Parts: sequence; C-alpha cells; structure tokens
Amino acid sequence: MSKYAKQPDYTRVKLDMPFTGITSFRKYPICTDLEELDADFAIIGVPNDMTTAWRSGARMGPRSIREQSSLYAFGSGYDHEKDIVYNNDGWKIVDCGDVSIINGDVEQSHENTEEAIRKIISKGAIPIVLGGDHSVTNPIAFALEESKEKINVVQIDAHLDWLKDASGQRFTLSNPMRRMSEMDHIDKMAQLGIRGVGSSQKEDFDDARAYGSTILSPKQIRKIGIEEALKDMPDGEKYYVTIDIDGLDASIAPGAGSPSPGGFYYDEVSEILEAVAKKGEVIGFDLVEVNPLYDPSGVTSQIAARLIIDFINFIIREKQLNLAK
Repeated sequence: MSKYAKQPDYTRVKLDMPFTGITSFRKYPICTDLEELDADFAIIGVPNDMTTAWRSGARMGPRSIREQSSLYAFGSGYDHEKDIVYNNDGWKIVDCGDVSIINGDVEQSHENTEEAIRKIISKGAIPIVLGGDHSVTNPIAFALEESKEKINVVQIDAHLDWLKDASGQRFTLSNPMRRMSEMDHIDKMAQLGIRGVGSSQKEDFDDARAYGSTILSPKQIRKIGIEEALKDMPDGEKYYVTIDIDGLDASIAPGAGSPSPGGFYYDEVSEILEAVAKKGEVIGFDLVEVNPLYDPSGVTSQIAARLIIDFINFIIREKQLNLAK
C-alpha cells in the first residue's frame, strides 16, 4: 500500500473549496429581497463608478471582492497572535446582492443606493457596502439618518474628499466628507491616511479643520500611535467607517482608481478598525474604490475582503463582550 493512501477509517466530507459554488461574500447566505431581510449584518454591493475622475473600473469591485473573499470561506477563526477565536456563530450575516445601477444616471443610482441602505437599517441590520467609487458614500450618508442618533465618522483614505463641487456636481467621489459635514446627524470626524495630491485645495483643508475634523497622514500616525490619533473621537457613541482602498499603500493595493504612495499597510488598517470597534458602536461601513482592472493578481481585492472580515469579527467580538457584562 502506498504511504500516501487515505486512512482506512477516514470520514468522507464535502469540501466547499474557494473555486466552487456561487460567489456570495465569503459564501454567506443570499437574500436579494430586502423586504425579507432578517440579519445582523447585510452585505450589499454598489457597483457605481460613474463619477470616476481618472481610472474607471470600480464598478467591478464588488464582484472581485466577493470572489477573493471565498478564500476565507472555510478554516479556523483562531488568531494565534491574540489567542482569540473569532466565533460568529449565532450572528446572521447575509449577502444582499447589488443595488440597481442605471448606467448614465447618477441621480437615480444614488437614489437606489440610499433607498437600499435605509431599508437595511430599518430592518435592524448593519449595512456593509462594497463599492463602487467613493461617490456611493454620499447616498449612504443620507440613509444613516435612519439611525436616529448622532454618528461619528472615521475615514481611511489618501484624499480628503472635501471638494465643494466639481463643475456643479456635488455628489461625486470628491465630495462625500464635505457632504457629511453638512448633515445634522453627522458629528465628529477623523480622516486618517490623508496624503499626496487630491482634488481638495488648502481652503478645503481649512474648512475641514474648522469643522473640527482630525486630519492625519500615515507618517503622522506612525509617530503618535493609533490611540493618540483617535483621542478626540468620543467613547461609547455610534460610528460609521468609510474605507477607500487607496488609503493603503500603492505597493500592496495597486488596484485603485487613484493609488498613492506613502499609505497604510494591511496590519495598520486592521488595527485602526479594531480600535474603532472598541471605541463605540459601529453601525455600518463601506469599502470603496477597489478597481480589479488594475489588479491582475487580485491582491487588492483580497486585502479588501480580509479587512471586511476583520472588521466584522471586531464588531461582533465587542458585541459579545458587551452582552457578557
């Protein structure tokens, strides 16, 4: 008998390999009818990149992130560095498919996005949004009004996204943070990873600082630490997080509409997300600007999927710890 032969008493099991089956996010159950939604977390794609200023293709981001997430659809939730098992048993996480995007119609597409996120929140689920360019955060921000409380925002991004308008356009990928600052239900902001050249001018930075926003580059955060970077953000309040993949360094996340050198690395972003989950109640987040057309190896989409999974784990762990008190 060959030394490579199977054990005689082995149990035959069905292996749900990454390259098999329907590619929902991490192969979670699918619920495409939001009227029937019954979940704790609702993942939804917004494949809209109609406001892209340079490299289009982020509309393909949600599908690519889902595909790469299948790598993490099986295996242990044990983190040996922290000696923690991330156990999500008992928590319902579903993939709700994609918002209906009308090609050439930004207004209707944003309306569809806002309606979908409002429905998810009204159903008691936490929306997890796969973009799309950063314009999709505009309608999401309006929908957060459904939470009925003040919300603090943490942005991870290379760019400030505080432009007043672009030739009259107020809801593009360059505007979401300024538009948020104008909303009554949005409170404090921390804008982390900001660096390099973007659409926002010095007066936009002045306006953001006058609003009270914390603006820090990766270089500055490495000097002072994550805890110090978030010191002005309140404890025990509600949080929304928006993650532009270009907040990460271009060397590890090249598949972005506007990649920028000098960015965060995966571990740094994961640690920021863990710190936010510990600081307050995360009521939703988005991850935008993944552009698989410039990502032939799929590494950018894989990092995006991993960060989403990490953040879900951090949020659930904090909920479990609070329930145990």
